[in-house]
Amino acid sequence: MLAIVCPGQGSQTPGFLAPWLELPSVEGQLAALSEIAGIDLKAHGTTSDEETIKDTAVAQPLIVAAGLVAAQSLFDVELSTLPVVLAGHSVGEITASALAGVLTEAEAMTFVRERANSMAAAAAVTPTGMSAVVGGDPADVLAAIEASGATAANVNGAGQTVAAGTFEQLKALSDNPPAKARVIPLKVAGAFHTSHMAPAVSALEALKPSLSPQSPTVPLLSNYDGKEVTAGPAAVESLIAQVSRPVRWDLCMETLVARGVSGVIELAPAGTLAGLAKRGMPGVKTVAVKTPDDLSAALALFAELEGQA
Repeated sequence: MLAIVCPGQGSQTPGFLAPWLELPSVEGQLAALSEIAGIDLKAHGTTSDEETIKDTAVAQPLIVAAGLVAAQSLFDVELSTLPVVLAGHSVGEITASALAGVLTEAEAMTFVRERANSMAAAAAVTPTGMSAVVGGDPADVLAAIEASGATAANVNGAGQTVAAGTFEQLKALSDNPPAKARVIPLKVAGAFHTSHMAPAVSALEALKPSLSPQSPTVPLLSNYDGKEVTAGPAAVESLIAQVSRPVRWDLCMETLVARGVSGVIELAPAGTLAGLAKRGMPGVKTVAVKTPDDLSAALALFAELEGQA
């Protein structure tokens, strides 16, 4: 069994889409996705600076588009015919939902556009951010985050938890870190997956009637509890609710291990989830598809796992 995982916000870097534009089909795909997103994804993925693509309204559509581009370049058959399971971290769950057939590409880009704009608006109300807490005893980490007044917004497993809150709360956490842990500010512009994002939930609830979600054609895991989502409407409810509730990537990895996953392919902009898998899923092979040069390694991993089936 192969897991295809889709990264979340903070995985983007300036110029990361440039190598993908060398593939013949990508420019047209990006143009179509840009029209729906209402922003120039090609420009933001190639020439925009770090501060520009940190903006929530830019970062989220850019990340989903990158995952869709990488998937189209990687697979020339329907994913439903392959022994795979899908999962996405935070905004990456939208990418995964599109690949699973829950949403069309157009619906996924419409959803992420509304999600990004409403989360950016919610983040503008109060200055907030997120910091990764790496290392330390898990119980000590959660206690320190709670003591600071922040929220454990992403429980990622493999020794990483992400705290979210006001800058004052995050500074208090940084000033009093858990034993044997580092606190690292992240390149995001808001306290995502916390109560600060409640207005964005309402905006997405208003969008829901315009969507026509289908049942996943491939096993799709929820960020909420790591369990498989089997119905289209339930998958959309999960996408909406996760905006203001914690992401439990640790539980997603536990499910992948329990399902016998022996290989993980992370779609662009890749690196973060492959790194977590190396630490949190011992013995599982990983490929981070950062550029088209990585496609051959991903296909080789898939061929290897097919040969073992």
